[in-house]
Amino acid sequence: MIRVHNLTKRFGHLTAVDNLTFEVKEGEIFSLLGPNGAGKTTTISILATLLLPTSGEAWIDGYSILQRPLEVRRLIGVVPQEIALYQDLSGYENLWFWGQMYGLRGAELRQRIRMTLEQVGLDEKAHHKVRTYSGGMKRRLNLAAGLLHHPRVLFLDEPTVGIDPQSRRAILDFVKSLNREGMTILYTTHYMEEAQELSHRVGIMDHGRLIALGTQSALLQQAGEHDTLVLSFENDLKPQPPLEVLRHLSEVINVSREGDRIKVLTTAPEEVLPHLVTVCLEHGVRIRSVEVIEPNLETVFLKLTGRALRD
Repeated sequence: MIRVHNLTKRFGHLTAVDNLTFEVKEGEIFSLLGPNGAGKTTTISILATLLLPTSGEAWIDGYSILQRPLEVRRLIGVVPQEIALYQDLSGYENLWFWGQMYGLRGAELRQRIRMTLEQVGLDEKAHHKVRTYSGGMKRRLNLAAGLLHHPRVLFLDEPTVGIDPQSRRAILDFVKSLNREGMTILYTTHYMEEAQELSHRVGIMDHGRLIALGTQSALLQQAGEHDTLVLSFENDLKPQPPLEVLRHLSEVINVSREGDRIKVLTTAPEEVLPHLVTVCLEHGVRIRSVEVIEPNLETVFLKLTGRALRD
């Protein structure tokens, strides 16, 4: 349904998307997972025909984004990362406006607005002004606006950023229900948990490049049988333990720091932990908590880049 070939986008000296190639099958949820600034939003903007690529090409259901952009736009729904709503209009009025932009009119438009508002759980708030909505409600209305014309392909760009857990849960469940009905979904996120829950396949992005792609099981095999030790410390790691001591241990693959936490990717956490505790005690660093995390997509990212997904 989506085919991307050698897609590149430069802004002056900055390469935001670097030679990207991947495919998304019909009826699949495909997630682009990566930190902020990885190039996910730029990729979505190109595929939605909002930006021209510097080079490369992409096709949506066989239609070129460069040669047949109008046909592409009829096939897709786009839910941008930034809220694209008119604050002084009601939820219903916003959907009426966007529905007309899609070419919907009259009774058909009214019916679709009612159905879509019910789907996202906003039918009781339909005639309230959007500026009175919570962040989660605005996100759900943003999602509704991208669904009015019943697209075959839905682009969701970080749809759960900055919302409460209840609204996030509602959006994730709704995305899964849309996919069960046959919709093809391209989903971008920097939340590893979302990619793991939703995706049939995942592409991991960093600095504009696709550094890994596959099913979750295939990607986890790349991480090997490696666990992550996560240690939280008091006093924001002051004084600091000498991390170089840990890096020289044969069982340690990588060590990174996040604020008052240290993450250690290791083949043998039960052997590394005593060394780490000893080093901390010798340097007067008090450990607040210890957690062992089994391999996940963040482990893959850490192994491939040498840093945590949220660095």
